[in-house]
Amino acid sequence: MTIPGAKTAVEWLVSAAPDPEACRWEWERDPLGAALLPAGRRWDVLIVPAELGRSTLDVLGLLVERPGPVLADFGAARRSGTPMPRLGFFVPPGTASRWIGTGVRGAGRGTWIVVPYPGRAAGRVHWLVLPDGRGTLTDPAVLELAMHEAAATVAHGAGTGAVGAGGAGAAGAAGPAAAGPVRSAGTGFAGSGRPDRAAASAVARAAAEEKAGPKR
Repeated sequence: MTIPGAKTAVEWLVSAAPDPEACRWEWERDPLGAALLPAGRRWDVLIVPAELGRSTLDVLGLLVERPGPVLADFGAARRSGTPMPRLGFFVPPGTASRWIGTGVRGAGRGTWIVVPYPGRAAGRVHWLVLPDGRGTLTDPAVLELAMHEAAATVAHGAGTGAVGAGGAGAAGAAGPAAAGPVRSAGTGFAGSGRPDRAAASAVARAAAEEKAGPKR
């Protein structure tokens, strides 16, 4: 089922692809709606642990009328298999290279993101906030404020010290956007390197296996 606004969201998303028509075709033929799109062109993505991310999204809802797109990934860690849910906030290009913060991974130029078709899920990756089709992105300064407020809330609930949220105000480079090549993107929504058709197939295959459940 197509949701209202999905078409304009699709057009905005595929505009980031090296070949928009090929990306659109992949989405149309893939019922799981997974595509690999490059960060650093139309947007960067800041990836945070789900607990901090959910709280950050709640705070953003109080600060702005509508935040930029937000992806959720409830997949497992690439090596350990331990669940590591994460949220990805779409921010202006260049933000990832300037963001400094413990536990926040920046996906910028040279990184590829697993992006579901608007209104669909690709395995454990799905949209929490859909693109509006107009290019709305979350302002890094507002996101930084929301993260610090959310980190204090999370730390207070856990009875621990403050959680590092970082920010883009200081010069410096963020850590690598993802560990390992993009061929491992099926276990998360960010990867580095040059994607190929095998990588896209791996994403779709992982999503299909997740949907089918464990083998008996």
